[in-house]
Amino acid sequence: MGLFDRVSRVVRSNLNAAVSSAENPEKILDQAIIDMQEDLVQMRQAVAGAIASQKRVQQQYERASSEANTWQQRAQLALQKGDDELAKQALLRKKTQAETAVALKTQLDGQSATVDQLKRNLIGLESKLSEAKTKKDMLKARASAAKANEQLQNTTSSLNTGSAMAAFERMEEKVLQMEARSQAAVELAGSDLESQFARLEAGGDVDLELEAMKAQLAGGTVDQGQLPAAGTAIPATESTEVDAELEQLRSQIDKLD
Repeated sequence: MGLFDRVSRVVRSNLNAAVSSAENPEKILDQAIIDMQEDLVQMRQAVAGAIASQKRVQQQYERASSEANTWQQRAQLALQKGDDELAKQALLRKKTQAETAVALKTQLDGQSATVDQLKRNLIGLESKLSEAKTKKDMLKARASAAKANEQLQNTTSSLNTGSAMAAFERMEEKVLQMEARSQAAVELAGSDLESQFARLEAGGDVDLELEAMKAQLAGGTVDQGQLPAAGTAIPATESTEVDAELEQLRSQIDKLD
C-alpha cells in the first residue's frame, strides 16, 4: 500500500507539473471569466426559480387563509339560521384550510430565507465577475511583461559575455602597457638629450679655461705675481712641465668628447 501511494503521488506531481507548464495565463484568465459568467447565468436561473416557487407558495398560503376565513363566516351564518349541522361542516372545512395555511406559511418562511440567501450570493458573484473583468486586462498585461522579461533574461544568459569581457580587459591591459613603454621611451630620450647638452656645456667651460691658460702662457693676461718678469727666459724644465700639463688637459678634453 505504501508503494502504491508513492507511485500515485509521483504520477500526480508529474501531471500537475505538465498541466502547470502548459497553462497560458492569458487563456486561463479568459476562460475563468467565461466560467464565472456561466455560473452567474446559472445563479440567476436558480434565484428566478426560487422566487417563482416562493410566489406560488405565497399564493397558496393566501388562498388557504382566505378559504379558512370564508368557512368561518359560513359557520357563523349557519348558526344564525339555526342549522347546527351545516355550521359544523363549515367549521371542519375552516379547520382544514387553516391547517393548510399554517403549513404553507412555514414553507413560505423557509423559501423566503432561501431566496434572500440566493440573492446575496448572486450579488456577490456579480461583484466578483465585475472585479475579475477589471483585473483581467491588468493581469494579462503583467503576464505579457513577465514573459517578455523572462525571454530577455534567457537571451542575455545565453550570450557568452564572460569571454568577451575577459578579452576586452586583456586588450585594455595591453594598451596600458604600450602607453607605459611609450612614456618610458620619451623619458629616456629626454634624459639622453639632457646628458648631451650637459657634456657640451662642460666642454665649453674646459675650452674657455684652456684659452685662458694659453693666454697666460703667451703672456697676454698673465698674473705678474705668478709669471717671471718681462725679458726673463723660462727655464727648460718649466717649459716641459707646462707642455706636459697642456697635453694632459687635451687628453681630458678628448675623453670628454
